Amino acid sequence: MSFYEDLKAECPTDWASYVYHPFVQGLGDGSLSGDAFRHYLIQDYLFLVHFSKAYALAVFKSDNLDDMRQAAATMDALLNEEVKLHISYCADWGIEKSVLEAVPEASANIAYTRYVMERGMSGDILDLLVALAPCVMGYAEIGSRLAEEHVGSLENNAYGPWIEMYSSSEYQQAAAGAYGQLERVAMSRLGEDYRSSGRWKQLCETFATATRLEAGFWEMGLTGSL
Repeated sequence: MSFYEDLKAECPTDWASYVYHPFVQGLGDGSLSGDAFRHYLIQDYLFLVHFSKAYALAVFKSDNLDDMRQAAATMDALLNEEVKLHISYCADWGIEKSVLEAVPEASANIAYTRYVMERGMSGDILDLLVALAPCVMGYAEIGSRLAEEHVGSLENNAYGPWIEMYSSSEYQQAAAGAYGQLERVAMSRLGEDYRSSGRWKQLCETFATATRLEAGFWEMGLTGSL
């Protein structure tokens, strides 16, 4: 039994469109254009800032110390580790911090991050975690799959470091922690018979919407749109 896997099973087409998006496939085989990746990197910096706020909200929405600590640890990792690493990685691609802070936020970025915050503000901790799940666990799935499929060519792939970052044991452990929290909160709020809960349909809609918005983020990177 897995609450997360059941959420995915309710939107298989949306999930496949996200994790197998042409942007993702281009990362794996190295065919993605450098301009598309730079555009994605700039917007991903803004995305990380908003996701840090989302996990701050998760601390507030939590109703026990374990969940507060989990959300606080994720927020700390985002603010003090991942953002710093992202700025350094962007510099490797010729993108200065001043550019990251000055570029307008793309509409796909606004749509996704504000949707996550809206679900958290109007709902409870479970609504927020479900909205966050496609990003946190989805990137772990994508990183792991691409690393396995392209194990022999990552060294010569310009996007190899990105793939290695999201397939790393550190990120996989962080995603596992988020997965464990989602499962724990779902069981405590809905019980093992969660599919019969009056909330199940709405939670599935939240997950599917967040998944489509994630795919929209890839599309934004691919097209360079704002």
